[in-house]
Amino acid sequence: MKTNCNLLVLGGGIAGISAGFHSKSNGIESLVYEASDSPGGLTANFSVNGFRFDNAIHMSFSKDEYVREVFDKTPYFAHKPDFFCLEDNRWLKHPVQNNLFNLPVSEKVSLIESFISRPNTEPTNYKEWLLYQYGEKITERYPLIYTNKYWGLPPENLSLNWIGDRMRKANTVEVLEGAMQLKDDNHYYTSEMRYPKKGGYYEFIREMAELTNVKCNKKVTKINCKDNIVECEDGSVTKYESLISSLPLPMICRLIEDCPQKIKEIADTLLWTTVDLISFGFNKEDIPPYICFYIYDEDNLAARGYSPSLKAPSNAPEGCSSLQFEVYNLSTKPTYDSEELKKNITKKLLEMNICKTEDILFSHHKHLPFGNIVFDHGMEERRKIVLDYLEKVDIHNCGRFGEWEYFWSDQSFLSGKKAADKISN
Repeated sequence: MKTNCNLLVLGGGIAGISAGFHSKSNGIESLVYEASDSPGGLTANFSVNGFRFDNAIHMSFSKDEYVREVFDKTPYFAHKPDFFCLEDNRWLKHPVQNNLFNLPVSEKVSLIESFISRPNTEPTNYKEWLLYQYGEKITERYPLIYTNKYWGLPPENLSLNWIGDRMRKANTVEVLEGAMQLKDDNHYYTSEMRYPKKGGYYEFIREMAELTNVKCNKKVTKINCKDNIVECEDGSVTKYESLISSLPLPMICRLIEDCPQKIKEIADTLLWTTVDLISFGFNKEDIPPYICFYIYDEDNLAARGYSPSLKAPSNAPEGCSSLQFEVYNLSTKPTYDSEELKKNITKKLLEMNICKTEDILFSHHKHLPFGNIVFDHGMEERRKIVLDYLEKVDIHNCGRFGEWEYFWSDQSFLSGKKAADKISN
């Protein structure tokens, strides 16, 4: 079976859908090929026994006018970013360095003393940045542990280029005030986080996806850039005029015929994290009132947890509630065993008295092969070599994994639009 199209978009996540939708708006007909049986990628959701779970946390906090114009058509809940931290069965408000009040006095004094005497040398890697911002003791107790869990690498192996507004920089007044009193002020990078009232996060882009020619179960097996041909696992062959890809860079380089060995080897050095989602459904409503929380206990494999039912009551049956936990793993390491993960996190839930055994309706495991890209040293130079090659063979890249950038979902959406606009110009 052979198909001809003006524009072929590889990957039906938010970036690919955006590329297909905006190309159509620009007067260019497109096909979007998605390997799985449903569109959405990381913004998609799944159901377990009447409970809805997103593929990771997903909240919208974009200030971009165009993103707001598109997303705000969907009825949503506006949540205050009241995030918390979990350490040793104790809840601390996020960011933890500004909310030390609940700790014993001796611990607070020790952490503050270390903070005041922190080094003032300009940092060259992420560990040095953490020490520069928070001092040795806060660093070792909190962000260093979280870094190992979230990124899969020690912080000294990470560059500084991803930080931006994602990490709260230290402020002496905030640290001291937060140690002396409970505070309710917001130190997060946004003042509002939005989530659809029904349908999960995907609802923000559902209408756009329905207006786009997305073909699911189209797993690409070969790309011939000389003849502009893409072959799929189902035996189909597609001839294209233009090609946009949101596929991960290591993956697409393996698919391209005649891709230089050097390029494939460089692409294979790019690191990323996989994600294991452990989802729970409960036959009760009274769970901790925190939409999202970061986990600093080393014996808890999860890096963070959140409640789909608090994001929107429609995510759980009436009288029930839900929690989901993210476990990250470096792409070069073996994945965790599903039962081991469920056992570990269930044990922690019981120890914290979040639930009793009889409250748990189910625990569910889902593996996501791509979670985040990793900013190890020299990544940007290697990424540029790969992207320059793809540009030479007329492949336009978009999205978190296509551009190999630490994009939030709204940035991936705009990345797809940018690629579509480039094609039309």
